[in-house]
Amino acid sequence: MDLLSYNNGYLSVLDNSRVTQIMSTFPYMQKEIRPVLIFLLFFVLILPSCVKKETPKEVSLYKRAGDTGPDTEHIQPNTLMFGFDLRLGPKEEVRIYTPFLKYLEQATGRRFRIKFTERYEDTIKNLGKGKTHFAAVGVLSYVIAEQKYGIKYLVSGINKEGDPQYHAAIIAAPDSKIEDLKDLKGKCFAFGAKMSTQGHLIPRKMLEDAGVTLNDLSQYKYTASHVNAVRSVLNGECDAAGIDNTLARSMAAAGEIKILKVSEPYPSTVIAYNTSLDKEIVEEIRSALIAFEPAGKHKSMLFDWDRTEMTMGFTKVDEPELNKIKMLARKYGLLSE
Repeated sequence: MDLLSYNNGYLSVLDNSRVTQIMSTFPYMQKEIRPVLIFLLFFVLILPSCVKKETPKEVSLYKRAGDTGPDTEHIQPNTLMFGFDLRLGPKEEVRIYTPFLKYLEQATGRRFRIKFTERYEDTIKNLGKGKTHFAAVGVLSYVIAEQKYGIKYLVSGINKEGDPQYHAAIIAAPDSKIEDLKDLKGKCFAFGAKMSTQGHLIPRKMLEDAGVTLNDLSQYKYTASHVNAVRSVLNGECDAAGIDNTLARSMAAAGEIKILKVSEPYPSTVIAYNTSLDKEIVEEIRSALIAFEPAGKHKSMLFDWDRTEMTMGFTKVDEPELNKIKMLARKYGLLSE
């Protein structure tokens, strides 16, 4: 089991191999003494996190098992900060993005670190204000941030079918009697984050296409992530939810939910950047992203990359497709004219 510790807002992970390494520095210790050492390690690693909390939490790529790196209290000037919309859970996202950023480090020779935020709004604010340099965001977050902060896109994610598109799904509990979206009138509906493309924008249009407006629902709520939206349904708090199709297909295959409807395709997740970055750096990262082969030669270094909407890597962004999102965002008051 991994040991996690927070220190000045940075998440460090010590896995079993690292604990073994620490233990091996005390070869003279008998088995009877080692449990005491583990107990002391627990307080050294975990207890400081109870003293001080900082948000947003920044995740060091250099304090994982077997890694060495800069002092966690200071980010080196040449470090590139990377953010992302929270789709699953913090621990899952960090495990997915850490090896991906290791790939970017190897491909570019530059240093990366994750800056984690729980809210979509904070992800794009950090990118717009230059607290992060790059971020993986849904297209709704992107068009809002583009208008508000002037950020730009680098590339678009490619799904497992080889298209720069993704879908949303509206789901219900596996034993639910709801069979059609029209049946959701008078029911409770769980969205993800308000700024989520797959967790709010697309499901909302799907409901309206079926003749169900927000006013027709008995209740609706924003749960901040796709996983939380699913939990609302499985816990009986809501009757249905809108989530990303990749998660929906995985859970439906396991019999954990049932899919009521899948949306038409919309433009996929983009990697965006702060425009104050040096153009040379931007082009280096763009080239590395285009060369990324998650189903090919880079597969072995990744972790759960197939749970993202960028399963097959990246390609150029289709600008006209973004206009579909902009139109919907304006319709629902999420983007100004």
